[in-house]
Parts: sequence; C-alpha cells; structure tokens
Amino acid sequence: MKSRDERIAEEAAALWRELFDGQPPPAADGAAVLESITGKLPNLRYDRLRSPFLRPSLITRPRGKGETA
Repeated sequence: MKSRDERIAEEAAALWRELFDGQPPPAADGAAVLESITGKLPNLRYDRLRSPFLRPSLITRPRGKGETA
C-alpha cells in the first residue's frame, strides 16, 4: 500500500499534467507541486458551507473586515 505522501505526490503530478499539459518539475515533491499550482490562484473570498440541515444562523465562519456577526 502506498503512503499518504506518495498518493499526494501522484495526485499533484496528475493535476499538474492536466493544468499545464506537461510533466511537473522532477525534483518537486507533492507538497511543492501543489504549492506552485495554488500559489498562482487568485485569493478570492467565498462562502462554501451550505447545508439543508442547518439554518444559516447555526453556521459559523470567519468574518472579513467590516462584516458584522
């Protein structure tokens, strides 16, 4: 059975190949590949938690500057 780090490295390499249509840097491990991929993404704010079983007032999440509870 493969270790967690090996599985992460394989998934990161597969994601790199899909996004950039080539091989990832040969010396990079999975964490380094993911960091280089996600480091290029814009820092967007989003609200991703939705649940039909919880009222919005029961869901707690970080607030941005100027937002009230």
